Amino acid sequence: MNIIVCIKQVPDTNEVRIDPVRGTLIREGVPSIINPDDRNALEEALKIKDKMENVKVIVLSMGPPQADVALRETLAMGADEAILLSDRAFAGSDTWATSTALAAGIKKIGDYSIIFCGRQAIDGDTAQVGPQIAEHLNLPQITYVEELKIEGDKVIAKRALEDGHFVVESKMPVLLTAIKELNEPRYPSIKGIYNAYSSDNVKVLSAKDVEADFDNLGLNGSPTQVNKSFTPPGRSGEGEILQGSGREAVESLVLRLKEKHLI
Repeated sequence: MNIIVCIKQVPDTNEVRIDPVRGTLIREGVPSIINPDDRNALEEALKIKDKMENVKVIVLSMGPPQADVALRETLAMGADEAILLSDRAFAGSDTWATSTALAAGIKKIGDYSIIFCGRQAIDGDTAQVGPQIAEHLNLPQITYVEELKIEGDKVIAKRALEDGHFVVESKMPVLLTAIKELNEPRYPSIKGIYNAYSSDNVKVLSAKDVEADFDNLGLNGSPTQVNKSFTPPGRSGEGEILQGSGREAVESLVLRLKEKHLI
């Protein structure tokens, strides 16, 4: 069984700063990490590898050359192979163009039973790329997976909802998106770190290598574009503590909200 895990290297959002003039992210000096939900996706693939025989975990990412660092971390955690799609043709890609490139990379890899993605990336929060990959590849998909079992040629997943869950079955091949409740990602081992950095273990492929559709790549192939990014201004003034019993405080709060025409 081959399992493909799609990951993204993202800026650590605790450190993100925005240029007040240009409205763009300041990436210089900002640490990068593996997107958290993608770590849960990788962990679940590795758990399957731990439990079953003849399982190969292949990690795929699209990004600039420095994404090599994130892919080496996945190898240190236990992945068998890492592939980076890196090409100037990918620059400026929205979710559609990104999923187009990743789907082309997956087609190039070929044989697979499960594709794992994180639910969403913390630098975009769209939760679109995983489902779009499934559509490109004409695969069934189960999103927001918080529990997973494999029985024969099918997966049984608990799909999280705001107020409960569904239990969904699907035959493989299938695409799954992981949430943090699915598992607790492992740490890389010392031996894994040594092996990941001791040789050239990350394969780099261009858009041409994976025969991607150039009309649907990069900025020109992106139907959506970000017009502006900015930091909301801080709130002025101090908070107020409402006195009295709980009922009195609620009545006072409701009155003030009505006065401001908020309710």
